[in-house]
Amino acid sequence: MNSLAVLRLPLRYKPWTPRHARLILNDLGGAARQPEREHRAHLQAAIDWLCRAQDVRMRESDAGGVSAGWSFEDGWLPGYPETTGYIIETFIAAAELLERPELLERARRMIDWEMSLQHDDGAFPGHFGEPGSQPVIFNTGQIMHGMIAGALSLQRAECLDAAVRAGWWLVRQQDADGCFRRSEHNGVPHVYNTRAIWALVATGLLSGEARLVDGARRNLDWALTQQTQCGWFRTNAFTSGQDPFTHTIAYAIRGFLECGALLDDERYLLAAEYAARGMMGVLRDDGWLAGRYGDGWVTTCSYACVTGVAQMALNWLRLGQMTGSGEFTAAARRAIGYVKRTQRLADEDDIVRGAIPGSAPIWGDYSRFEFPNWAAKFFADALIMDETGRALPPLVARRECEVPA
Repeated sequence: MNSLAVLRLPLRYKPWTPRHARLILNDLGGAARQPEREHRAHLQAAIDWLCRAQDVRMRESDAGGVSAGWSFEDGWLPGYPETTGYIIETFIAAAELLERPELLERARRMIDWEMSLQHDDGAFPGHFGEPGSQPVIFNTGQIMHGMIAGALSLQRAECLDAAVRAGWWLVRQQDADGCFRRSEHNGVPHVYNTRAIWALVATGLLSGEARLVDGARRNLDWALTQQTQCGWFRTNAFTSGQDPFTHTIAYAIRGFLECGALLDDERYLLAAEYAARGMMGVLRDDGWLAGRYGDGWVTTCSYACVTGVAQMALNWLRLGQMTGSGEFTAAARRAIGYVKRTQRLADEDDIVRGAIPGSAPIWGDYSRFEFPNWAAKFFADALIMDETGRALPPLVARRECEVPA
């Protein structure tokens, strides 16, 4: 983007405001140029920013939720049920590592808000949970992750009950082939629902509800049919006819990886590893990954989806833990280094300090001109996992139950 292109930006992005102009000019000089420091400095900053994102909703009807992020267009966004759901597990882990017990109280408030939103049929609302918002498969699954964290780490039995109810809603939406075609974002199926299915598997194992696990397997088996010869996944973009963002590719990989581990199913593990190796093959030495990839791992875009880079760091760290292979850990640390260089640790602006942009440069197609809360969440998770050497969230212990093979 050059200065003329900046002048042509849609008015809704307000590029003339001092804060926006400064962020654009910084990235015109080259994205990902911030100094790298030790993990804890970056982790503290990301968690502090997420706390601010929760605090901005304190006096609103969505108090307890975490703002979806901050954008040029709208400023601080409403609380986002989907991502608040999986931020719960991040705050629980960070509370222990950083010795910040107040983060547990914040996690409890997130849980209380989420549970207040659950529908009578077990679903959770999509979008920002505003009146009229319809449930979405993926969003409900991500909130289930928070319910599982509440049940396991905070000993709240009602959270598992909520997860089970949500799990039954998910299974009721399935078609005979295991695919979800109803209650889908943009009305099309998505392979990246495997990350929601991870929560369904965990819920089924914890509750002893074998039919939930069976429903999960059916979706995973459908998703396997979408993997191509190079490891890439069809039907994995937000809309049909587009190449998927690195963000959704990483979602699909993590879902297969964790479901494979929970179910001890080599097919799902191999699908995850195959795709992760494909992404590793296009990882630059500086940790950069493109914003989108097509079949064959080709791309035509010149920006990074920073969120997806953080997610791939998590995937490679988990594969390193599972396989003992140092090549995965090395790739993860290159990716972490790249994300670190997009985070401003010393900025005087509370909105910017500690935030992670959706794209680098900030005008890239993914979450354009935004600091999404899930980018900070996944970056924090990667730092915690690399620092501790443990899985995040912790592994779910299998409860004895008749689980179909």
